[in-house]
Amino acid sequence: MKRTASAVWQGDLKGGKGTVSTESAVLAQTQYSFATRFENGKGTNPEELIAAAHAGCFTMALSGQLGSAGLIPDKLETTATVSFEKLEAGWTVTQIHLDVKGKVPKADQAAWEKATAAAKAGCPISRLLNTTITMEAKLEG
Repeated sequence: MKRTASAVWQGDLKGGKGTVSTESAVLAQTQYSFATRFENGKGTNPEELIAAAHAGCFTMALSGQLGSAGLIPDKLETTATVSFEKLEAGWTVTQIHLDVKGKVPKADQAAWEKATAAAKAGCPISRLLNTTITMEAKLEG
């Protein structure tokens, strides 16, 4: 299985503009630029897209882990926050923090912690990223 996305860039780094598109067309020539990446311009940026990919992947993996334990969630919510910092080597994604909330009938704290840890370690995007991945996982009643 392969998934594709593409980017087009025109101009120099600070004044140029680009677009990103996905094979599914969910993103279709979506704008990104220096301003959307390093300031608060309108559009997206690679780090935001990584955060979305990680949040989505992790949440599906968590649902699978819970299902393997015989638990079906009513609702799982994950926010992934990508830290993007300028280091001596250049701009670097230095950390991803997962903030997870779940409403899972019949789940106890031990089952929740086991499932979230396994999903964090096993999610394909977690395994892809060469960075520190942290998480806060809250089980809601």
